[in-house]
Amino acid sequence: MSNAVSIQQCLANWHQIVANGNQSEELDAILHEDAVFHSPVVHTPQRGRKIVNAYLSAAGVTLGNDSFRYLRELASDDTVLLEFETTMEGILVNGVDIITFDSDGLITDFKVMVRPLKAVNKVWEMMGAQLERTRGA
Repeated sequence: MSNAVSIQQCLANWHQIVANGNQSEELDAILHEDAVFHSPVVHTPQRGRKIVNAYLSAAGVTLGNDSFRYLRELASDDTVLLEFETTMEGILVNGVDIITFDSDGLITDFKVMVRPLKAVNKVWEMMGAQLERTRGA
């Protein structure tokens, strides 16, 4: 990323989008058209801006409550690892977002890992319900 958007700017853009609640229009502006999303509860990678946007928008609704916060950040040339925690219906969710950016600052790969098992089950339940609501809208 030396001749384009810095990883620090990519990270700042991501934090701004999270602070705004993962709005679909804002996500579209930073997602590569061939972006890939790796869910902690879906076996196959989800490919393409539209589906990645749907997952990240749903995450903003379900995980992005008042208790959501990033605990630690690690950054390399094109990738950041962000540890987070939140509480969902009384269950503490601890996880990491691993986000890779291209030289234009667009997200090309987004992987989420969650623990413990009780949290994985809660994320699966609430994300599934939110994705169904947005499909029906």
